[in-house]
Amino acid sequence: MQLINGVNTSQLSSLDRGLQFGDGCFTTAQVAAGQVRHLAHHLARLARDSQRLGIAFDAWPELTQEITALASQSDLGVLKILLTRGSGGRGYSAAGCTATQRILTLAPYPSHYAAWQQQGVSLITSPIPLGMNPYLAGIKHLNRLEQVLIKQHLDRQAAQEALVLDSQGNVVECCAANILWRKGRQLYTPALTHSGVEGIMKGLVIEALQAEGYHCSHVTQAPTALEQADEVIICNALMPVLPVIRIDQWQYQPGEAMATLIKLGFTAS
Repeated sequence: MQLINGVNTSQLSSLDRGLQFGDGCFTTAQVAAGQVRHLAHHLARLARDSQRLGIAFDAWPELTQEITALASQSDLGVLKILLTRGSGGRGYSAAGCTATQRILTLAPYPSHYAAWQQQGVSLITSPIPLGMNPYLAGIKHLNRLEQVLIKQHLDRQAAQEALVLDSQGNVVECCAANILWRKGRQLYTPALTHSGVEGIMKGLVIEALQAEGYHCSHVTQAPTALEQADEVIICNALMPVLPVIRIDQWQYQPGEAMATLIKLGFTAS
């Protein structure tokens, strides 16, 4: 099911800047028992990202009401929420473009996440690097061609997920998840200052593990930094956490951090 500005329709103007230029942002949330998990965090992300993109949006009560109504129709699902700048302007200019569009889509929950959480996932290093742009780093904007190409390569290789590097060869993230690794009681995660998406679940995972006595550093490191890791975890708002059992030639076992997260309720539905 899909809502556009509160209307049950799939029709959107071909002049919408989200389609024309990828001019917008989005977030993807898990629906469980008719409610959106971590809704406040998803709304905060949309507010932060739209502000950074200079998209004027103030219909938060309407959006929240639509989210609540659509989520209530699902026991377990995926809710994708998009904001686009709307139609208007001339060429790249957004002058005169004021009607921000809100698009909500409800879809089934990926059934394989529960099995992946039990069995672990394998990663292959993607040959497709992420471009480096500090101005857009962290934002979940609608320009996702890099991820599309990364996923095409994964599909050709029949692989589960990718270890994604930037154009200088440093670890950034996965195709559709953030990544953390542990050495002892020390956690590491890429510093997403030049590329990548700041995931909601990554922040929640770090907060939970720090409360359990772990320390976390945001680093800029080559893939070899993961070679001697005690364990590797990937996460997003749907998974929510998965143990990594292989990256290319390196092998891992689910460890104490993953066990702690499962105990704290970070489980796939």
